[in-house]
This record gives sequence, structure tokens and C-alpha cells, in this order.
Amino acid sequence: MKRPAPVLMLASLFTLAVPAVGFLSFGIVPALLFFSGYCAGFALWLLAPGDAPLSVYKTTYIATFALFIVHGIEERVSGFFPTLAQITNVAVPDLGSPAIILLLLLSAVAWLGGPFLAARGSQFGNYLVWTFFASMGVTELAHFVLPFFTLDPFHYFPGVASVFLLAPAAWFGMWLLWRGGRS
Repeated sequence: MKRPAPVLMLASLFTLAVPAVGFLSFGIVPALLFFSGYCAGFALWLLAPGDAPLSVYKTTYIATFALFIVHGIEERVSGFFPTLAQITNVAVPDLGSPAIILLLLLSAVAWLGGPFLAARGSQFGNYLVWTFFASMGVTELAHFVLPFFTLDPFHYFPGVASVFLLAPAAWFGMWLLWRGGRS
């Protein structure tokens, strides 16, 4: 599907901005992980045959977002960020730091606002929906790779349990977006 230049520019900037803020917050490894989701979402959005209407993926989006919240709670309770800090040698940032606040704002505005914008015919909103599903379906797979950078890779890794539901829900969402864009 052809995308207007201003929308392409905005989506390109957003695809680079979130990982850049992630770098400032957490260092290079998480920034690359963020980039994988946003880059995959950007690429799929560009290659998609069209923009699916919200009605096609609304229920899956809500379910995936709910699973993302469960996943975030699991990460918090199980100590994901301290474990990530041990792997990357980058201290866990203060939740009140400007970079973390900006990262949370960018994500919240994007992933809560994306479906609303998409429902109003915004191609940028559709891009944001793609980045959400791709981030949950691609980036979160890092929970299966990161354990191999720990001293004991075959023990439970923080956050991995909920990814077994989160990632497939996101893959289903991407399938619905792709299929729904053909009509």
C-alpha cells in the first residue's frame, strides 16, 4: 500500500526515536530489542496490502494489551530489570528519570492511541498498531534468548511464562491485520 511521504517520515522518526530513548534508559541491548519490534512493525506496515479496520483486530488488540499488562507485572515481580542489568552491566534506571518517563509516555500514547487513530482512518495509527503487535510478537521473544547470557540458562527467566500467551496473541493480531488489509 502506498504511504504518503509525511506519514512515512513520522513513522520512520518514531521507529528510531523509541529505541533511542530506550538506549538512554537501558543501554544498547534493550535499545536493539525495542528496535526489533518497531522495525518489524514498520516493515510489516509498509508491506501490508492495506489497512485493516479496527473491527477486524479490536478484540485481539484488547486481549494482547491485557496480556502485556500481565507480562509487565510478571517482569516486575520476578525481577526482570535487575536480571537484565546483570546481563548488560547497565544499572536499573530510576523510574523517575526523564528518559524512562519519555519512554513510558511514547509507548503509552502510541499503543493506547494507535487503535483510536486507526479507527479514524489514520495510516500512522495503523503503523502504531503494527508496532504494538510486532513488539509483543518479536521483541518479547528475547525472553527465550536472554537466559543464555546468564550463569544458569536453564532456570526460569523473569517474564518468560507470560510470553507463552503474549507472543502468540500478537502473532494472531498481525495475521488479522495482514488478512484484514486485503479486503
